[in-house]
Amino acid sequence: MKNILITGGAGFIGSEIVKKLSLLGSYNITVLDAMTKQIHGDDWEHSYLYASIKDKCHFIKADICDFDAVKNALDGQEYIIHLAAETGTGQSMYMINRYNEVNIMGTSNILQAISSANKKNTVKKIILSSSRSVYGEGKYICPQCGVVYPNARKKENMQKGNFNLYCEHCGEKLKIALTTEDSLVKPNSLYAFTKYTQENMLSTMCPAMGIDYTIFRFQNVYGVGQSLKNPYTGILSIFSTLMLENKPINIFEDGLESRDFINVVDVADSVINSLDIKESNSEIINLGSGIGTSVIEIAQLLKKEYKSDSNINITGDFRLGDIAHNVADISKSERILGFKQTVLLEEGLHNFCNWVRNQSIDNSGYEASLNEMEKSGMFIRK
Repeated sequence: MKNILITGGAGFIGSEIVKKLSLLGSYNITVLDAMTKQIHGDDWEHSYLYASIKDKCHFIKADICDFDAVKNALDGQEYIIHLAAETGTGQSMYMINRYNEVNIMGTSNILQAISSANKKNTVKKIILSSSRSVYGEGKYICPQCGVVYPNARKKENMQKGNFNLYCEHCGEKLKIALTTEDSLVKPNSLYAFTKYTQENMLSTMCPAMGIDYTIFRFQNVYGVGQSLKNPYTGILSIFSTLMLENKPINIFEDGLESRDFINVVDVADSVINSLDIKESNSEIINLGSGIGTSVIEIAQLLKKEYKSDSNINITGDFRLGDIAHNVADISKSERILGFKQTVLLEEGLHNFCNWVRNQSIDNSGYEASLNEMEKSGMFIRK
């Protein structure tokens, strides 16, 4: 039996990994999770995600910022899947200390605990969940200049309803390209900055410690178990809770902004596969579908699934730090991990919607989150 620690293992992605690992029967699974209210609600012991893993692992309720808890949890572990993080892009722009504490110092705690262990280090490999957000706007093609990596869109243009990207050299409108792992890294948010910092910490310290590592840059992960309580992440959850009550859906920007959606089932499979695939060592790997889907398309698919009477409104509102598009080049995951998307978007949305119908719905935090972001200057209403 192999010993594995999953930080944030009671979260959306972590719980799926725990369930799949437990079926393999070859891992002693330990989960360390803070069980934050934003994800699990007030009664975490009865939350959907915790209930799905509590009999499948040794569970430790602790914050990744608690060094002693992390050090104790690491005792005898051979593998670490590091998922624990604060994840809201917009929220990171005004909760600066919290994002640095959890994402950067939390990762530091893991590395410090390994290096200061009284016993011989047993950790063989660390897997990190990073994010497509590190690319910023990602890779684009200019008809005049070729491949470019644009900076964040300008607030003054977005206030005029212009959400496109333009070449900073010649002014031509840009066309999106698939973002490869060797693309220029240009974080647009503090969240993205902290994820890139995590990557650099592992790529620097793991070789020095004699530990293998793999870094995954996840695209927009969705699926059954996705938090319906966190108003800062996940348009599927936000739209769903509103549509079930036939409330209007106010879509930001022009509705054409797109994302690369990948089902949590496929993410979990890829992470688990990387544990023992040597070719994944020291690699940064995109995990996505390689297909861009616009926000308006998502809203229409959900409305059809729920048979909702919600009006879909294109508002022109926007959040600073949000990107226009990002679609992953997934050829590296296909080559190294044999990745193949098994849950296509429409099937995944159908499964997600069927699950949502049986959950308690609470959208009270959504408008409050927008007000909070607006007060901080990060959310602009037209």
